[in-house]
Formats: sequence, structure tokens, C-alpha cells
Amino acid sequence: MSLYHPATDQIDLAAVLSVLGDQTRLSIVGYLARNEGVEVNCSRFLEFGSKTNLSYHLAKLREGGITRTEVRGTNRFITLRRADLDARFPGLLDSIVANAVKLPFDIREVARAEMRQLEQVDAGSGAQPGSAAPRNKVADG
Repeated sequence: MSLYHPATDQIDLAAVLSVLGDQTRLSIVGYLARNEGVEVNCSRFLEFGSKTNLSYHLAKLREGGITRTEVRGTNRFITLRRADLDARFPGLLDSIVANAVKLPFDIREVARAEMRQLEQVDAGSGAQPGSAAPRNKVADG
């Protein structure tokens, strides 16, 4: 199985900055930078979220040209595309990594903040906290 990776000359600055505008993705880049030269199995990042959420973030990083993902059987190994990013935007990755490495990332705090937001939404709608909101059925076309 082959995954899409943009060529070095196709990596877009606006896309890179947009992708890195997320704390989870910045934390992943910080982790990869601290472990540069080592292929990291995607399961190493499970502390950053669910498998589905992590898959989404890793795809965004790969499609933005920030990481390379190598498929081996059922495993995915992630590396930082430092040489490509340095060739395209000299000094950019160093600046980002210098800040990403310092970012505190406490997934429990993120989860608590998300729960507070959900409780506020539930309180505003009159629903019981944690209860599912009614969903509209959509007919197949």
C-alpha cells in the first residue's frame, strides 16, 4: 500500500502553517523532532487521542508534507520530513520545533476542557448531561 506524500516542491507554506495550527499536531511534530532519525510507530501517539482522531491528525501531517508515513504490514511508521521542509522553507521547521518542544501537552486537560464545553451545550439545550441529542434521519437519495 502506498500513501500520498507531496513532492518537496509541492509543499505549500500556507498548508504547513494551517496543519501546524493544532496543538495535537504540534505535539506530534515536537515528539518526532525529539526523536529525529527514528521511525516512530503510530501507536506511540495514542496518548494524544483516540485511534480515529490520531489517524486524522497523522493524515493531515502527511498530506501537508510535514511527515512521511511508511506502511509495513499493518504498522505505520512516521518520520519528520526535515530535509524536505528545510530545502523548501529554510529555518521554518527549527522555529516551529523550538516552540513545539516547549509546548505542554496534557491530554487530560484537553479532555476536561472538552467535557466542560459539552456540559455547557447540554445545559443550554435542556438535555441531561451526557445524553445524546436527537438526530435527524436523512433519506438515502
